[in-house]
Amino acid sequence: MTIQATCWGAALVAALANSAAGPASAADGELVLATTLTRIPVRASKSGCRCRSSPVFSVLVVVAKGTGASLQMARDGNADVILVHARPLEDAFVAEGYGVMRRDVMTNHFLLVGPPGDPAQVRQTKSIIEAFRSLAAGRGQFVSRGDDSGTHIKEQEIWRATGMPLETKTTRAIVAGQPREFTAVRPRGDWYLSIGQGMGKTLILTSEKQAYTLSDRATYNAFAFAAPPKTDLIVVGEGDPMLFNPYSVIAVNPRKRPHVNFPGAEKYIAWITSPEVQRRIGDFHVGGKTLFFPNAAGQP
Repeated sequence: MTIQATCWGAALVAALANSAAGPASAADGELVLATTLTRIPVRASKSGCRCRSSPVFSVLVVVAKGTGASLQMARDGNADVILVHARPLEDAFVAEGYGVMRRDVMTNHFLLVGPPGDPAQVRQTKSIIEAFRSLAAGRGQFVSRGDDSGTHIKEQEIWRATGMPLETKTTRAIVAGQPREFTAVRPRGDWYLSIGQGMGKTLILTSEKQAYTLSDRATYNAFAFAAPPKTDLIVVGEGDPMLFNPYSVIAVNPRKRPHVNFPGAEKYIAWITSPEVQRRIGDFHVGGKTLFFPNAAGQP
């Protein structure tokens, strides 16, 4: 099996399922998975890859992008299935007819992280909205991914909820190696830095600047509890209902893009939501910390 882009989450499930080599199915062929998750080890062999209770593909292409870029890739017909985490954008994708068979897969939570000692005293605030208002009042620098990812979408949702004056900017950036143009809102001020980078690079730069940022729990845990740690940032805001972070898997609608591998997408969705893989998602830990919580059970 050929794998392009190594990643933490999309073939997270392949790693979790303890993949074992098996004969490839020519009928299944190539499956292109666009996902916001990164660093997922997958075992491969010349004959294909069979993960326990999983489909078999002669080629599995895992393309790691932010949610916005993954959705656009699917709209363009360049992906068969996506694994993303920005519910408002997913709703629009499905409503436009591009996505079908959406299923919940897993959840975690976003975190507000900042420097040790929390110089802006964000931990004293009672909600994530209050925490963002406190940072905007000049009490600390904030680093934004600024890349139209699920995390960036959630950050903008929180800024809108603060009721603060915001500015709208059209950004042209290279995201996951591809040119992207998107519109985003942001607060005004030099204290706010938008860098157009993924979560890992954002955490590293935030550490260097001893600033604050919004992170998904999985990436933060992977950095903070690595040996040795890759960041000294601490959690200063968590648990607010606004920080809930669900992940969905969605097949690209073959009526919109007839060339997509829809049978393969169906099999992948059935596999990733199966009891065995859901259990393995829940059992997956880094540094003793759970990264994702399965939530596919009970869906039609």
